[in-house]
Amino acid sequence: MKVKSPLEIYKLLPQTNCGECGFDTCMSFAAHILDRSAKIEDCKPLVEQAKKSKKVAEKLKKLKEMTAPEIDEVIIGKDLKIGGEEVLHRHELTFFNPTALFFDVSDIMDEKTIDERCSRVVEYKKFYVGRYLTLDGIAVRSVSNNPDKFAEVVKKVSGYGKPIVLISLNPDCIKKALDFVTNPLIYAANEENWKEMLKIAKKNKVPVVVRSKDLDMLKSLAATFKKYEVPVVLDPVTEPAGRGLQKTFERVIQIRRTAILGQDKDINCPIMVTPISAWAMKADEIAKIYWETVIASLFIVKYADIMILHSLEPHTIMPIVTLRANIYTDPRTPVQVEPGLRAINNPDRNSPVLITTNFALTYYTVESDLQSSGASGWLLVLDTGGLGVEVSVAGGQFTPEKVKQLMEETKVAEKVDHRYLVIPGLAARLQGALEDEIGWKVLVGPTDSGRLKAWLEENWPPKKEIKN
Repeated sequence: MKVKSPLEIYKLLPQTNCGECGFDTCMSFAAHILDRSAKIEDCKPLVEQAKKSKKVAEKLKKLKEMTAPEIDEVIIGKDLKIGGEEVLHRHELTFFNPTALFFDVSDIMDEKTIDERCSRVVEYKKFYVGRYLTLDGIAVRSVSNNPDKFAEVVKKVSGYGKPIVLISLNPDCIKKALDFVTNPLIYAANEENWKEMLKIAKKNKVPVVVRSKDLDMLKSLAATFKKYEVPVVLDPVTEPAGRGLQKTFERVIQIRRTAILGQDKDINCPIMVTPISAWAMKADEIAKIYWETVIASLFIVKYADIMILHSLEPHTIMPIVTLRANIYTDPRTPVQVEPGLRAINNPDRNSPVLITTNFALTYYTVESDLQSSGASGWLLVLDTGGLGVEVSVAGGQFTPEKVKQLMEETKVAEKVDHRYLVIPGLAARLQGALEDEIGWKVLVGPTDSGRLKAWLEENWPPKKEIKN
């Protein structure tokens, strides 16, 4: 995105503050376009006027060019987006489309193996800080070089509903397989087969990976495909170890830096890295798995948009998906959960009512401590904008008024026969104000939720003298 100020966008908007975009003012809309939480197309008056006026159409075109990401965004399957990045370092803005993780099957595997691998890709799910981490797609490799056999496996794999990468340097294999899959990514066009691959990509309107170690050749291939409006992904060839891995790293860095800082439109494409190349090493299986994980981790940080991997072992996948989640979490926005009321361990009408904030780390720590202790309770989750207890109390996001509103919205009073609310020890200073606001007796719990079990054993049901 070449524009740095919302004012540059605002100047080209209708400036009527009509609100049809969902925001109160055109300036607010411009600010949301800048952080990519809104799209130019959301301005309906501008889009409609552009159909009738050449002058407005030019404005719309200019806006789209100004706000387009520095790296092209490519779609695989129905809606898997790769690329679309703006910056070299996420602290400058953020990274938007997480590295897509594809796991391979080949057309010489037996049906049972193919089914097992595809099922593991589809079913993989790891709960992490309020969301499930999953895998993105399946890469089908043509090892047989037989178009009919390859197409048969692609047809089978397409039934699993995941995005697909078709891997073959044989245009006949790709051509045959395209009858059975929607919008796959073709891998790969090189200096020998690019003419045939270009014809196939143009006819079927599918994205293509161009592949070369030589960055001049890679740029030339990319420019040729882009000239015909074919979406392009760059593969600078992944070498798995030693000096080769160093050279791979250097090529990837050079491509991304040139694309963003040099604004070279020929290579402003998503980058593919293939950690699966570790399986070509002369080493035992453990070493291959190790190096595959190392390569994947390295290039999740710098700057792979899509990867092809082989190992589906949990100890391979877990560090990769966890690292990806951390790198692609927006550093500007605290990770948070939905506010509301949670029932922990089947509470009844005599169970305590507790409250915490919707900062994900705080919430899941409290929930986990309650669950593991076996304690039953009603847990109110207050919307503090994703801030922890101490910070939100100090900053005015954790207030008696907001607590009262949450209690009314969740109707927690209808679920219990008592009128006691347990607040975190770090919110102790709100005790008196809360009692005045909500009309309940407020008990100050421990500062550490790990001590909740012992605190509840001693203080619940409430006694005349409550020990904080």
